[in-house]
Amino acid sequence: MRLLSPGSLLLVTAFAVLLFGGKRLPDAARALGRSLRILKSEGRALRQEFDSGREGAAPAAPPARPAAEPDRVVKAAPGASRTDRAGRTPGT
Repeated sequence: MRLLSPGSLLLVTAFAVLLFGGKRLPDAARALGRSLRILKSEGRALRQEFDSGREGAAPAAPPARPAAEPDRVVKAAPGASRTDRAGRTPGT
């Protein structure tokens, strides 16, 4: 199945000539060709980058261990003595 028939191509060409004019048509075609070339090269580069990333991918890093919880501060009841971790009263 053909995409465009010869009559359709002629109609598109006539429309392009009317739209751009005879002098600007070659420049427009050249710019379109450059744009397509750039698009193809960027697509290839992106595909190569993606493929190389998949092949040489390192295994996923294990999840980070949670940080140690800080010591809880417990407020003492009024009048109670304060002690440190070893059970000593401050100043002794």
